[in-house]
Amino acid sequence: MNPSVTQKERIVSLDIIRGLALFGILFINVAAYQVIIEGGPKPDYSGINGVINTLIDIFVEKKFFSIFSFLFGVGFYIFASRAESRGDKPRLRFARRLCALLLIGIVHFFVFWGSILAIYAVIGFFLLPFYNAKVSTIRKWLFSIITVHVIAILIQIFLPNTGVLSIIASLLGNDTMAIFIMFLSGFLVAKADWVSHVSEFSKQLKWIQIVTLPLFIGFSIWIWFAAQGNDQNLQFILGLGVIPTTYFYLTSLFLLLENKRIAKLLKPIGRVGQMAFTNYWAQSFIGLAIISLMGLEVVSPNNVVIIATLTFLIQIFYSVIWFKFFKMGPLEKVWRFMTYGRTVTNK
Repeated sequence: MNPSVTQKERIVSLDIIRGLALFGILFINVAAYQVIIEGGPKPDYSGINGVINTLIDIFVEKKFFSIFSFLFGVGFYIFASRAESRGDKPRLRFARRLCALLLIGIVHFFVFWGSILAIYAVIGFFLLPFYNAKVSTIRKWLFSIITVHVIAILIQIFLPNTGVLSIIASLLGNDTMAIFIMFLSGFLVAKADWVSHVSEFSKQLKWIQIVTLPLFIGFSIWIWFAAQGNDQNLQFILGLGVIPTTYFYLTSLFLLLENKRIAKLLKPIGRVGQMAFTNYWAQSFIGLAIISLMGLEVVSPNNVVIIATLTFLIQIFYSVIWFKFFKMGPLEKVWRFMTYGRTVTNK
């Protein structure tokens, strides 16, 4: 989410990937829009619903939030570096931006209990010390944090109930740490200038793609059997697969979007991503409206597919129309005002 970037400056691939991330997030959030009441009907996970639920676990669960987190890190560097080029104080300005996001996120929490915005704002403050760090230093930090995170998850799987060690592992191996890892990954890639010069770094991207592909396949198979066997460690297995799968998705998308025809074809999805803040908010309202029209008391996996697809199609339609008349989404404009308190001319 980077509404301070003008139309000419925008990196189209980022908008498209951000739009696709929002689509993936829908598959996770839709089921949570309708709160399950104790003693009431429960979602159906038998037959085809069970298969759909497992496929969502394999291909979507945690992965698209991670893509969104990666793009947040990219947006931080783009925002801060452009603020610095205007003679602004980049870290101070971004801190104000995070405070604004925190306030908006708290409000959104009362609309949708699963909102991630306030959590993003808090975790985002941990990126500030890295702004002036060298690329090589950030790379070392990232590798170290990933290593600790993976070890922490493995401890929870293979060494549960080990007292203090389990407590430490639960803190270092949770989703919050995964979000920060993706924040830092996006920040590193943006600072190393990979995002705006994908073709120049295609060899490195292909190498990451080749390395992460077998890991993605391996974890997909593991998740399938864990889900079918009702493995109590399923969430930990999902956590282990998040980073390699997200890296595989991202490298594949960046390389794919180097094809101008494909990028042009997916441009309407980019419009959704261009006002991601507004669309993230809008998803809960649209989703609840569709659930109400369908008369659903609970949302089963097959309903999730239908509702998520309809919601996203609606968002594509109104996002394309919106940008025919405006340069920025409504909530993006609010966030911009809260960040600057005045009109800023982009250079």
